[in-house]
Amino acid sequence: MTTSSTTRLDLDQLTPQHLSALHRLAAGSSADAQESGLDPILLELVRLRASQLNGCEFCMALHSRQALENGETEQRLAELPTWAESPRFAGHERAALLLTESVTRLPGGQVPDEHYRPAEEHFDRSQLAHLMWTITLINTFNRLSIGIRPSAN
Repeated sequence: MTTSSTTRLDLDQLTPQHLSALHRLAAGSSADAQESGLDPILLELVRLRASQLNGCEFCMALHSRQALENGETEQRLAELPTWAESPRFAGHERAALLLTESVTRLPGGQVPDEHYRPAEEHFDRSQLAHLMWTITLINTFNRLSIGIRPSAN
């Protein structure tokens, strides 16, 4: 099987209103998440981890770069796939990453309580709602990107 580096569908051209609305939602959601007290680095770790799980190379490159621009270290980014075994991630990061993995993979078709409760212990309800939006939106972007295979510009 061969892979192509060309975009299958140009969503900017074919459905600009949909893509524009999704980008506005994501930008507003990100700003609101930060206003709720969620750290921009944590938000990028969540986006990057979901993108890793989904195999979205375009989003992995984007969110790795944005994490570094926000002050994340190369070492922690390298350890993100094995965050559960790494001592470099704090409790609130672990809770967010566990929730990210569970929402992205949906084990048994749902998010188990044991994956949700740690996030409740580290985040208030507003932060948790914004975290859920962040996870959901990156999964949406991942699936669009994987489906259309955008050209890396």
